[in-house]
Amino acid sequence: MGLFSRKDKSDVESSSDPTQAADADEPGDESVAFDPAGRPVTGPLGEVERARLDAALAHAAQVGVDVDSLASIGEHYDDAYRRWAASNGGDGDGSDVIVDTFATAIGEHLARHSAREWAVVTDVFGTDVGLVAARADTVVVPHNLVGARWMRGETGWIPGVVSHLVRIRPRPS
Repeated sequence: MGLFSRKDKSDVESSSDPTQAADADEPGDESVAFDPAGRPVTGPLGEVERARLDAALAHAAQVGVDVDSLASIGEHYDDAYRRWAASNGGDGDGSDVIVDTFATAIGEHLARHSAREWAVVTDVFGTDVGLVAARADTVVVPHNLVGARWMRGETGWIPGVVSHLVRIRPRPS
């Protein structure tokens, strides 16, 4: 899924039932089936995905990011990108760590402030962690949001884009 995903289509077990992942009740079943119609299929986070998110959130906190503040996430991302670009990628964290850190910070912000929750998402591009709405009619993959803008060198986008995502799927009062 996307530019910096951890798994690809070949890592996903095929199934004749495209709803297998959404309906899997067995503990520890972390497989996500591929929907041949092209719709994203979601499943619960496993221990590996949760550990990945926890590590990225710990790194974000270590560098001073407040995941409850879009201004903080945006400022720290922009600074990290500028430092990385100025050093030609040779100083500090690599692009993969920076993208993962800020994608996870954005995702956690969405999980806390909108009606979305973390899940494993598989689509025609592969498998990654993402956020799904309760009705599962929308899927947001933060690593795709950040990765695409990273490759284009965009800064200043986080507060506007993420606040829009919160507004279109607000947390119920």
